[in-house]
Amino acid sequence: MFDVGVYFTALGFALALGFIGWLVSIQLKDVSFVDSMWSIFFLVMGLVYLVSAPEQSSRAWLVVALTAIWAIRLAVHIAQRNRGKEEDSRYQEIRSNNQPRFWWKSIYIVFGLQAVLAWLISMPLLAATSPTPLGLLDLVALGLWLTGFAFEAIGDKQLADFKSDPSNQGKVLDQGLWRYTRHPNYFGEACIWWGFYLFAVSAGGWWTLLSPVLITFLLLRVSGVSLMEKDIGERRPGYHNYVRRTNAFFPGPPKT
Repeated sequence: MFDVGVYFTALGFALALGFIGWLVSIQLKDVSFVDSMWSIFFLVMGLVYLVSAPEQSSRAWLVVALTAIWAIRLAVHIAQRNRGKEEDSRYQEIRSNNQPRFWWKSIYIVFGLQAVLAWLISMPLLAATSPTPLGLLDLVALGLWLTGFAFEAIGDKQLADFKSDPSNQGKVLDQGLWRYTRHPNYFGEACIWWGFYLFAVSAGGWWTLLSPVLITFLLLRVSGVSLMEKDIGERRPGYHNYVRRTNAFFPGPPKT
């Protein structure tokens, strides 16, 4: 199922949410909280797709429920992580590179861009509202989604606990899930979206492949692994050894 009108209605809601975020950022002089908004874009659009569906199937309710669980957990986690801190260094660099009047440019450089990216990635959420019976592929999709959610949530918790201990300053987390992959949270995020894609395939939406491919590309090459590892070796001397023995993305046994 793909209703173009509903799809563009969801874009309108995403852009409206981005506009509200932009207004708040002007007052705070900080655009970092857009990271907390990222998952909420999907929750809002998922609700639009659900409410607009001619028949609200079991799969549609399941996918929106999973979207809500993922979105709220991630938004709360990022908000807690950033609380009391200055604007993230990524956005400070974007701000300095787009002066003067960054306050105005940020409406499309930051908030508008993220709203549109989320809209493109949200296609499986719309396709999954097709009123077709649940099948075996939905069970596989749920298993993949649960695996991804576990990797993301547990990885985030392990990293937060590690950073909260002052004795770990400058050290590298190489225990728990981080022993098997340098980015369990990013791996989990990819699994979540491939899970959503399988829900869409089960409903006939195989053509929404752009969504998991795009999010995986972003996680690997743009805002995820590549960005995080750009200078981390300078801040954590042991990271080079960690890289040599630990997979970057897909979990695997540590190398000797």
